[in-house]
Amino acid sequence: MSTTKRLYLEALREKKLFLIGLLMLFVAVVTELIGPMIAMHILDKYVKKSAILEVNAILQLLGLYMIVAVVYAIFSYYQTIYFQTAGSNVIKNLRISLFKHVQKLPIHYFDNLPAGKVVARITNDTQTILELFTVMLPSYISGIVNITGIIIVIFIFNYKVGLLALIVVPLLFFWLMYYRKVSDQYNRIVRERNSDMNAMLNESINGMTIIQAFNQEEKIYREFTDLNDEYLKNYEKIIKLDSYTSHNLMGTIRSVVFLIMIYIFGVSYLGKEMTLTVGMMYILVDYLTRLFNPLFNMVNQLSLLEQARVSANRVFEMMDETKEPTESDAFKSIKGHVTFNHVNFEYKPNEPVLKDINIDANIGDTIALVGHTGSGKSSIMNLLFRFYDPTEGQILIDGHDTTKMTKSSMRKHMAIVLQDPYLYTGTILSNITLNDERVSREAAIDALHKVGGDRVLQSLEQGIDTPVVEKGSTLSSGQKQLISFARALAFNPKILILDEATASIDSETESIIQNAMDVVKEGRTTFIIAHRLSTIKNATKIIVLDKGEIIESGTHDELIALGGQYAKMYQLQSARQSSAI
Repeated sequence: MSTTKRLYLEALREKKLFLIGLLMLFVAVVTELIGPMIAMHILDKYVKKSAILEVNAILQLLGLYMIVAVVYAIFSYYQTIYFQTAGSNVIKNLRISLFKHVQKLPIHYFDNLPAGKVVARITNDTQTILELFTVMLPSYISGIVNITGIIIVIFIFNYKVGLLALIVVPLLFFWLMYYRKVSDQYNRIVRERNSDMNAMLNESINGMTIIQAFNQEEKIYREFTDLNDEYLKNYEKIIKLDSYTSHNLMGTIRSVVFLIMIYIFGVSYLGKEMTLTVGMMYILVDYLTRLFNPLFNMVNQLSLLEQARVSANRVFEMMDETKEPTESDAFKSIKGHVTFNHVNFEYKPNEPVLKDINIDANIGDTIALVGHTGSGKSSIMNLLFRFYDPTEGQILIDGHDTTKMTKSSMRKHMAIVLQDPYLYTGTILSNITLNDERVSREAAIDALHKVGGDRVLQSLEQGIDTPVVEKGSTLSSGQKQLISFARALAFNPKILILDEATASIDSETESIIQNAMDVVKEGRTTFIIAHRLSTIKNATKIIVLDKGEIIESGTHDELIALGGQYAKMYQLQSARQSSAI
């Protein structure tokens, strides 16, 4: 479906407001066309060389002229309001639809797309489309109606001048086609570089501590400057294209038309044909001026029109991205029996990261995954949470294939705690409940205390209502992790996933969390990715991974007795801890 058609369909949602706006615009344009006719009537009927001015008649006509002007102003005012309201509603709905669509895109879509580019399409590109509906659309419709009406009126008064005015229309049409063809490539690069700058700013701000710690300010500055220079270089090409032709082109055509108009008037007057009276000359000049005003507006807004078209293409490209399939079946309840049955997985074709994974976790079991970096631990968690689906094999929960169940119904019974917990702007309470009605204030406080929340609250005057800035930068790593644990527990999950959740906290906080977890994991199936092997001694089963394959599995004591990879890793960590002590 073409971009133009899709924009039209979006506009149909607000067709009532647009139709009222169009009616107001049409009345305003027609009213504006009446004004010069009244002025011509004054000049031709009441202003003669040897006649006495009929003051009352002139005042009546001037009063009528004033009424016309007021009516035009009123309808123009309401036309602007209705178009602005309709356009704003269209963009509001488009942004909501786009954001909703983005949330349903598969995780792998965002693997290679910086967050700043997504933000640019939802905010900047839709804002450019807003100008299409609120500024350009009324201007172009008004211009077309004006041009059509003026040419018809000019034809009625003088067909020669009418033919002259009519020639302007195909010139404008061909110019529109040429401009679109030339400027498209520049506008596309401009929008892309704008997205690149958004992405870079987002990344730089989030990583400012690393940039400053490693003295990379100059390097980042040069990279940003290069993007900005390329943006400006292409934008200057658009400006030059506009400067060379748009205003100059229409100005030249207008001058030629007026020259011919003056010639026609002069020949008529000197030849004593008097086909053009003073009033007729006034109205033709006035209408020709009015003819070129909308032409100037339309040509001068070509750049904005093309930017809006390119932005619309970018928005609808994202809207056309394939959403994750919606499954029909849903988990009404989960007990927590998880089975990996001969699971293989690839992020990229022919590059396996998991090979023939078989795991059987009964209700209440604690399954620990250990292994060197890149062994496949996090990939197993990604599959369990259905951020991705297996390339081969099955993952079963209570005997049901997870790929046949809706993700939302499955995730309602699951919770995850990451190594680097993410906190949102709000309060500690809102970060635990996520403003979900299912989690009460009392449940949030209880969950926080179970994971050792006294440590979080003891130094905070406002307690659980303490404000939290973005990413929780005013809190310590341990405090953020405890809040993240409380968030997971408050939702009372049947399956709990701890993705290296104790890796970034101190030993004292680790002890608090470990004690809390011994209490709350009862009756829950828990998967733990752990670097600190001392935290998983009591796990029901420890699975050792290497290059995507399970090489050992068993309890802590069994694996130590086996003397394999796990035993070596444990002895090495124990030796390091003893040395540190």
